[in-house]
Amino acid sequence: MWHYWVLINHYLAARRELEAPGSFFAVSDILVRGVTVKTFTAAPPTMRAIWEMTAGHGAKTYLVFEDERYTYAEVHAQVRKLAHFLVSEGITRGDRVAIAARNYPEWVVSYWAIVSIGAACVGMNAWWTAPEMQYALDDSKPKLLIADDERLERFLQIKDRADITVIAVRSNQGLPPRGVHWNDVMTAADPATLPPADIDPDDDATIFYTSGTTGFPKGAQLHHRGSVVNVMNIAHMSTAATLGIAKAVAAGDLAKAPAVGPALPPVFMAPTPLFHVTACNCIMQPATLVGGTLVLMYKWDVGRALELIEREKVTTFSGVPSMGRELLLHPDWKSRDTSSLAAISGGGSAVQPDLVEKIDQELETGVPTTGYGMTETHGIITANTSLWYTSKPSSCGPVVATLDAKLVDEHGNELPRDPSLTGVLCVKGAVIIKGYLNRPEATAESIQDGWLNTGDIARIDQDGFVYIVDRAKDMVIRGGENVYCSEVEAAIYHHDTIAEAAVFGINDDRLGEEVATCIVLRPGMSLTEDELRKFLAVSLAKYKIPTRVWFRAEPIPRNASGKFLKRELRKQLVGQ
Repeated sequence: MWHYWVLINHYLAARRELEAPGSFFAVSDILVRGVTVKTFTAAPPTMRAIWEMTAGHGAKTYLVFEDERYTYAEVHAQVRKLAHFLVSEGITRGDRVAIAARNYPEWVVSYWAIVSIGAACVGMNAWWTAPEMQYALDDSKPKLLIADDERLERFLQIKDRADITVIAVRSNQGLPPRGVHWNDVMTAADPATLPPADIDPDDDATIFYTSGTTGFPKGAQLHHRGSVVNVMNIAHMSTAATLGIAKAVAAGDLAKAPAVGPALPPVFMAPTPLFHVTACNCIMQPATLVGGTLVLMYKWDVGRALELIEREKVTTFSGVPSMGRELLLHPDWKSRDTSSLAAISGGGSAVQPDLVEKIDQELETGVPTTGYGMTETHGIITANTSLWYTSKPSSCGPVVATLDAKLVDEHGNELPRDPSLTGVLCVKGAVIIKGYLNRPEATAESIQDGWLNTGDIARIDQDGFVYIVDRAKDMVIRGGENVYCSEVEAAIYHHDTIAEAAVFGINDDRLGEEVATCIVLRPGMSLTEDELRKFLAVSLAKYKIPTRVWFRAEPIPRNASGKFLKRELRKQLVGQ
């Protein structure tokens, strides 16, 4: 029997060893845009350098899309061809190229070609309507658009677009005046080398549009430095966990390391859209660097995902928590061979503690893993995995090495380090974005003196592990009492009948707000409002228990990244 308090010391020792001067993950301070921030001393300068490092993977399988397969060598050739085509179209350092497409292999090829010539990749939400697409095009002003058939159809509805070159991907649509088919670009001779490019680490690499809580989405400016450091943050946190367990075993404080799947080449499944940081920065980029295989899907389908996990021997599944829950609840989970899975990871929204336990129980040779982060940090802020995660299932883990963290009160004053205190989490480091495109006021509001206000209410325990209590804007204030929606959702999910649950506030004349929930039950299950309230009364104070409960037959509406659309749901149910 291992003891957590002993094990945590081995983990913290591993962190200190890895971050010490002279090590690969050594951390140092640099001056960036007038602010002193932490970074990895050995970090490559640009994402082009990261891509060039992968040329040696050659014949390894890089991309799997449904029944299509591409090696690293084949994708490198496509990247070179597209990069030279972009240069021939006048695309230079600092220009922008937009991608509006599903998770096709062409999305990945386009990304590496764009960043390798010093241009910025504008990731356009594939769910956008024509007016929403026009907003992003007007905001980011790309010189070229790469669009698949569905997105090209929407683009053609936008008038006065003769000034932009379009590359049509997997499309039978009629081309605009300055249009060309992807296959025509790929018929060019392989130029053997990438075009020369002078890229600064502070140059924009990607413009990702945040989903936004109100109004139009904001274009976050992700730079090369932050993108590189995020990939290294992910590698560092994984290495620290492995080294920490090895130290515990060597010291006799742990009988053996947890089983983490058979020794297989790394195969990553990316079920969320590549136009968000989760799939692009936290799955695609790390998978590429280590020579792994990236498995892409036409669209999210849990049965198909299980089929691909079995067929491709997927080692890491990383999606939003609801996807992991759907995998475990699907009737094919027991019949499919999922023994290759070393990790099921959840991020993008809170992972309920019951799901952590379920993943730990269901994966015979794997572990639950989570990462908490934001578009504004290029990816992860914290990470938690293995024994530390199952011991602290409510925690998203310690802060990465290249970020400083603090909690502030509602007036912006820093709070003392006290595990019992909660405040808004703020972070500072090399991974903070430059700002929001064309939105200086929004930038100044979110980033002050290098500190990013995450908008998340959190606490930090004595070991440095972070607990996200809730989004500051996803909190119900009932009669002056704060009710954190994520806490109520976590309690609801402990009931065995629950498939999906969303908690939100509704207006109330007397109390200001009341707690409400919408629930989708597992097939064949039944539950009444009274039964739910009696169940919750064991773990929640009375004022936190929902007074309004809706049971829904169809899935709760989600956005493109799989997060519940609570505002849309509330409007459907109560018109607020």
